[in-house]
Amino acid sequence: MAKFAPDAVLDRPIDDVASSTRYTVLSGQPSNFAGIAALLLASTTVDAGDFTKSNGTVSGRRLTVAAQSGFNASATGQATHVALDDGTTLKYVTTLAEAQNVTEDNPLSLAAWDIEFEDPQ
Repeated sequence: MAKFAPDAVLDRPIDDVASSTRYTVLSGQPSNFAGIAALLLASTTVDAGDFTKSNGTVSGRRLTVAAQSGFNASATGQATHVALDDGTTLKYVTTLAEAQNVTEDNPLSLAAWDIEFEDPQ
């Protein structure tokens, strides 16, 4: 028998990530929400308008996180990761396509990126 998961099931983790209220730029990968503080280089507020659900590239479901710009670095360092959180819970972490050197008070601009949950195989 074939494996199957309805879109509504695959949308649950996507909806959880899309409930994030903060987008952070980090110098490493935090293991939990508290770990963000030691790695934080910049942050900006996000809301539902920064997230778009759609069908996955190959299968399943995709969440596109909108490009972010117009915010300044709060510290100097090499940005290697970005994360999404809701103020109490770390929701998602990923690496930047390329590490970026950031300087405190300088503006940042980050491209859109996707999270995909594929159909069961």
